[in-house]
Amino acid sequence: MSISTPRRLALKGALACALASAVSFPAFAEDAVLRVSAIPDEAPTELQRKFAPLGKYLEAQTGIKVVFTPVSDYAAVVESLASKKIDLAWLGGFTFIQAKIRTNGTAIPIVQREEDARFTSRFITADASIKALSDLKGKTFAFGAPSSTSGSLMPRFFLLQAGLNPEKDFKNVAFSGAHDATVAFVAAGKADAGVLNASVWDKLVEQKKVDPDKVRVFATTPPYFDYNWTVRGDLDPVLIRKLTDAFLKLDPANPEHKEILALQRAAKFIPTKKENYDGIEKAAHAAGLLK
Repeated sequence: MSISTPRRLALKGALACALASAVSFPAFAEDAVLRVSAIPDEAPTELQRKFAPLGKYLEAQTGIKVVFTPVSDYAAVVESLASKKIDLAWLGGFTFIQAKIRTNGTAIPIVQREEDARFTSRFITADASIKALSDLKGKTFAFGAPSSTSGSLMPRFFLLQAGLNPEKDFKNVAFSGAHDATVAFVAAGKADAGVLNASVWDKLVEQKKVDPDKVRVFATTPPYFDYNWTVRGDLDPVLIRKLTDAFLKLDPANPEHKEILALQRAAKFIPTKKENYDGIEKAAHAAGLLK
């Protein structure tokens, strides 16, 4: 039985379509852009400096242009993720909880630094009379940003556990807006004491941007889960997998990767999950920061 030319061409086209749908290759438009941001826990210029080599690496791994956009405050990152203005965000534990709530549970934490499984905050002072948390009564105190996990939420939670209510027991409570700004507050005498995350403190000491003989650590919190990289839940699953694998492949034995990890203050990245931040959510409720 012979088949006419038009019918033969139609069958050939149908077969091509069937094969194309049976074997799906991830393809992204040439003008596709991965939009990235981060909570502003340090100066915008520092955030840009830290992200630059990581952004180039993610471009190479995903085949998509990566654009990093700093924002003015913590709430802006959460809102940008929820409104689909960004695709990937560097969040603290508390901002992840806020993002989870704001996105109706769809935001997905994909990786965290190994250090984030046991993160801590440091209480600092330049006041010789302050040697323990109990000495903070009647003193002025600086937190970081109100939505900061390591600069506000968890230190507040542990202060309450120690029997100290900042609003009642401290002479004055201020919010510096960022970890490095908290150190500047304390160093300049704008606050008798303050608190910031251990990673930024260590970096500032290493870079000689703070003199530990003048501004010193007098207490450290117990460990808790903190930072992670989170994607919006409706991002292409293929792209989510590519991003996750890219972070997990970062190897300190590779010189290029070593620079990226050093800027991220990470030994390596490990998988994470929403349940890791249940303790943060409970602490936020206990501190009255979530209804």
